[in-house]
Amino acid sequence: MANGSQSSLGDRIRAARESARLSQQAIADHFGVSAQAVSQWETGSTRPGTARIATLARLLGVHLEWLLDGQGSQAASGDPAERGAAATTTVPVIDYVTAGSWSEVVDPFMPGGGFDYIGTDLVISASAFALIIDGGSMAPEFEAGDKIIIDPTVTPRPGEFVVAKLDATDEATFKKYRPRGRDDNGVDIIELVPLNPDWPSLLIDAGHPGRIVGTMVEHRRYRH
Repeated sequence: MANGSQSSLGDRIRAARESARLSQQAIADHFGVSAQAVSQWETGSTRPGTARIATLARLLGVHLEWLLDGQGSQAASGDPAERGAAATTTVPVIDYVTAGSWSEVVDPFMPGGGFDYIGTDLVISASAFALIIDGGSMAPEFEAGDKIIIDPTVTPRPGEFVVAKLDATDEATFKKYRPRGRDDNGVDIIELVPLNPDWPSLLIDAGHPGRIVGTMVEHRRYRH
């Protein structure tokens, strides 16, 4: 993969994707979006969120700084195996009950409270954590056993995936984020949408208080 900058973020995404020999559909499948959405990233008509850009850099094997602004070396490594082993940050894999009480305003994960760690080379906050998908509400994009990394400091955009906590439940939930404006009293209305149509959407509003715990920044699926 050659070094050097392209004229825009979209140009760099396209160049890195083609160098990695990945189709727009393959990128779209990874993020749970349409191939048209990826095409719009590359033409510059839309821009992926910061979390997605970081994930794109890792997926395409390029330096995040190069992808963001064209500066520095393009290739993270000439060897894909080396790129996969280059994780420099570990995050705890926790359960959904713990996730429900997680907050970036308290101390991050206390050693000994989790049962596993995973590594990542994403630029993430100290309060990031990982969850193992449980249940079928987000199938087929997310299957039971998949792992997701959540960063509480990343503000979600419409259509991104989040972990949320309703006050009436003990556990957190993982859903697609869909803001629905505000009610007459100025309270935010947030719809939490499952990908599986057999499951109902949830609401965070005045009658169903809750909060967004964090935004998904990485999704991993393992071959069984």
